[in-house]
Amino acid sequence: MDTAVLMEIESLRRASMAELREKYREVFREETRSRHREHLFRRIAWRLQALAEGDLSERARVRAEEIARDADLRTIAPREFFTVDGERVRTTRGDRNRREQDSRLPLPGALLSRKWKGRTLLVEVLAKGFRYENRHYPSLSAIAVAITGTRWNGLAFFGLTSPAGKTRKEPARAKK
Repeated sequence: MDTAVLMEIESLRRASMAELREKYREVFREETRSRHREHLFRRIAWRLQALAEGDLSERARVRAEEIARDADLRTIAPREFFTVDGERVRTTRGDRNRREQDSRLPLPGALLSRKWKGRTLLVEVLAKGFRYENRHYPSLSAIAVAITGTRWNGLAFFGLTSPAGKTRKEPARAKK
């Protein structure tokens, strides 16, 4: 790669946001809406290299346009897609925003115990959250903060993490 391009890219590392936005306008001939410094730096550096070394080959550009025009590509199935005996099947939305439960946590109904300053603390694992002293908490960390008054990793506080090479402590199980 040309040393002039490398030097220009290196000078971009120390450029202010205003200078990056101006350079973006210069090389792309359009305004940027981004205010992310690293993103702007990478985009401009890529463009400078593409201008110096040459952009995509004509064959690659034609193929990219073919792929972009392909009307058969879909990310969501059409509404009429799900049919049984000619009747449309009603679908329900999944809970997309819900995270999967952490594998380090025991199943709902289990009790976690911890000795802290002479007291034995018991926390019940619920399907959504935790119960400690008849109050609902969204996370073990929130319980640890309520108990200690300082920030803690809840998994570490209740002994559900393990040091490298060791097995983790099994929580006390709820009695049925």
